[in-house]
Amino acid sequence: MPFTLATWNINSVRLREPLVLRLLGEETPDILCLQECKSPVDKIPLEAFHGLGYRYLVARGQKGYNGVAILSKLPIMDAGDKDFAQLGHARHVAARLENGVTIHNCYVPAGGDIPDRALNEKFGQKLDYLTELRDYFRWERPDRAILVGDLNIAPREDDVWNHKALLKIVSHTPVEVEHLLAAMESGAWVDVTRKDIPEGLLYSWWSYRSPDWDAADKGRRLDHIWATPDIAGAAHSSRILRAVRGWEQPSDHAPVFATFDL
Repeated sequence: MPFTLATWNINSVRLREPLVLRLLGEETPDILCLQECKSPVDKIPLEAFHGLGYRYLVARGQKGYNGVAILSKLPIMDAGDKDFAQLGHARHVAARLENGVTIHNCYVPAGGDIPDRALNEKFGQKLDYLTELRDYFRWERPDRAILVGDLNIAPREDDVWNHKALLKIVSHTPVEVEHLLAAMESGAWVDVTRKDIPEGLLYSWWSYRSPDWDAADKGRRLDHIWATPDIAGAAHSSRILRAVRGWEQPSDHAPVFATFDL
């Protein structure tokens, strides 16, 4: 049965509950993976989501910080979580569909402002997280799996507004890109968004610091949907809903969509 999946860093699911409801009502994805929920699981506002048909939830939460959740119209089972880099953060959760597909929802650490682990502990944590993500899937060798989330790295030159200007800016530095690509290669993951949209500038995040984000358009593609090779060919219709970044009191991220004919 085909299903449409979306991933979105919501930057507080409780504060932005109306935006989540609007997205679910207008776009009706079968599955919505959220990052940076900033809420304990028992405080996620489920009643309104249930009213739109999203009766299933697999999540890991923290008060005011991190947090990942998978909302679904389709039955899902909790498939566990991993504390990559032993940070004690709610940054990964997995759920399994009845057709055997496992969805991994990840929120990679942002990494602070200085791209040097000797000067910035958070940057080191980011690299360690990606290294452990790489090692986990190298040993697990996943099949029939999808990995989504705010991976906080824009890997390609056309995933950022200015490649040369951002080479020393956290999220696009060569060492981060190297770590992300190693994680991708470890599970033989396919970048579904770029499979469907192979050419051209493509962004999913625009800074709050920009007074006119839309006109300035200094974006980065930080949010990703990957799939294992055995199901990547079934993915299509990838899109980024840029307009959502312009909704009232928005997240600084826009949701990313893909449909899978499985």
